[in-house]
Amino acid sequence: MIIKFLVAAVLAGAPLLFGTMGEILNERVGHLNLGVEGMMSLGACGGFMIGYWTDNLFLAIIAAFLAGMMGALIYAVLTVFLMADQNVTGLTLTIFGIGLSNFIGEYMLDRSPQGTLKLPEHISAQLANIHVKGLSDIPVVGEILSGHNVFTYVAFLLVIVVWFLMYRTPLGLRIRAVGENSSAAKSVGENPTKIKLIALGLSGFFASLGGMYLSMGNMQVFIVGMTSSRGFIGVAADAMGQGNPVGAMLASLLFGCAN
Repeated sequence: MIIKFLVAAVLAGAPLLFGTMGEILNERVGHLNLGVEGMMSLGACGGFMIGYWTDNLFLAIIAAFLAGMMGALIYAVLTVFLMADQNVTGLTLTIFGIGLSNFIGEYMLDRSPQGTLKLPEHISAQLANIHVKGLSDIPVVGEILSGHNVFTYVAFLLVIVVWFLMYRTPLGLRIRAVGENSSAAKSVGENPTKIKLIALGLSGFFASLGGMYLSMGNMQVFIVGMTSSRGFIGVAADAMGQGNPVGAMLASLLFGCAN
């Protein structure tokens, strides 16, 4: 019973990790981006629809990345260059992303002969659950960590990548410096605008991965409103983890248990 509960927590917490890691970069560079939900919706819709039309996984992934990063670009232009209010811009991005993805989804559902939108079998086979050799044989641990889709493993790998980026690379140091004191960073030759654009762009990239998890890795069917406020939960997990990737991961899993 406990093992099944932990497996469910991993599955429910994994999509939250993408939005949470993206929000960490936003927060560390000095932005509170409430548009994570919108970017996840754009990524979910863009990836699924291109995969549905082309039966090509590579094109679907590229489309999802472009859709999520388009949302990040909109947010960046409005808040970094035009100095718009971050909270209002983020909420507007969320409304835009959810509304556009739902509009496209309902349009396609109305024209689907079966009344549903399901990924082609060729792509579904490529995204089948992975049973890690050796890991699945370990008692308890194997049952919890083996047999998930590729996006689940990418989610937990992303936590390590973001931690390493933030605390072991020059870019991470620059991101934290700009977020703590943009003027001081500029005085030593850094370009705060450039650093913010990089961090915000990466957040869109991560959010699109979360969208792909929902539409292509987990359900493999398109459902209107499939993000179900997971982007906002990612923002809350970042706040609980105080900007630390490991703490935010634990918060995401906690929310996954509650879900």
